[in-house]
Amino acid sequence: MAASAAAPGDLVLDIGAGTGALTAPLLASGTRVVAVELNSGRVHELRHRYDHTSVRVVRTDLRRLGLPRQRFRVVASPPYNHTTALLRLLLSNDRLRSADLVLQRSAANRLVHQPPGARHSLLYELSWGMPLPRRAFSPPPQADSVLLRIRRRGR
Repeated sequence: MAASAAAPGDLVLDIGAGTGALTAPLLASGTRVVAVELNSGRVHELRHRYDHTSVRVVRTDLRRLGLPRQRFRVVASPPYNHTTALLRLLLSNDRLRSADLVLQRSAANRLVHQPPGARHSLLYELSWGMPLPRRAFSPPPQADSVLLRIRRRGR
């Protein structure tokens, strides 16, 4: 969260919100948060936890996610198996301001060097962010993770 470009008042999507590990610091930073989660148990938990806040919890599969009609940012740790679909969705949208995504290191490397879709290079720059140790996750993943940074060019 601290490495993201999100600022107070920004609309931020937490895609694959899980139990709210990123949602809480996003809310505390003053952003307007949309927590996206598919698992019904986690959705219930998120709605209960953030009942009296400005967090909006949306239950949907990220492959069916409708993106906001206004400018937005993404700070998320999405399911690794949906990385390519998520990047295609985000990079095809000209309202995305930035994204900070926790991904498998191998996927982030591939995306930085061979991003999905040619149009993106005119609008967005993809780069590596900080590496994340396996012990930062519960349960720890089998693969190394890294932050993938997406920034809109010229803004």
